[in-house]
Amino acid sequence: MLSVDLRKHIGDLDLHVTFDSGGPVTGLFGPSGAGKTTLVSMIAGLIRPDRGRLSLGEETLFDFDRRIDVPAHRRRIGYVFQEGRLFPHMTVAGNLDYGRWMAGLAHDPQEFARIIAMLDIEPLLQRRPGKLSGGERQRVAIGRALMLKPRLLLLDEPLASLDPARKSEIMPYLLRLRDEVGIPMVYVSHYARELKRIANVVVRLEAGRVVAMGGPDILSRADEIAFT
Repeated sequence: MLSVDLRKHIGDLDLHVTFDSGGPVTGLFGPSGAGKTTLVSMIAGLIRPDRGRLSLGEETLFDFDRRIDVPAHRRRIGYVFQEGRLFPHMTVAGNLDYGRWMAGLAHDPQEFARIIAMLDIEPLLQRRPGKLSGGERQRVAIGRALMLKPRLLLLDEPLASLDPARKSEIMPYLLRLRDEVGIPMVYVSHYARELKRIANVVVRLEAGRVVAMGGPDILSRADEIAFT
């Protein structure tokens, strides 16, 4: 169970988001500026909330009143950014192993092989990010996050920078990740069609507030048109 009750004033955004979700994939939906990226950055520990509380399962990750703030590197939360953020000087294999190293985990050849096979990236291992397509870079970024053996995976607009062909290429891998890996995910998008395919719980944000929460059916045809 992910339990969120966080506040943050940043720029023109006055964010106060409260929700609980135990679903395999929690979708965060809303227009640009709604606070989606700020929220997932607070969950990851990259931005400190002004007030509130955050817990994952039985562990409290942030509690302003109790002065609890678990550092990002100890939260065991994988984060996949919109643009991948791979290290250009490292090979794909090096980028993958960096996730494991950052988490202080021993090398696990079986886990390494399983992730590579699931994402179909074995032919890419000796390439550098500059030689990869957008879809290939995102698959490697997902693999790096999985090497952390995370308790939660955050995907912040993972398809937004891709053209339609690359989106069609990577979506099956995201669905496979949802169905086979068993790691809860928070999936950020302002594309309703995308969330309808992958999320089972949707939290709708507007101007830093939760305005609706439910199944993917809370996303209407009008949403599909408005945010494309």
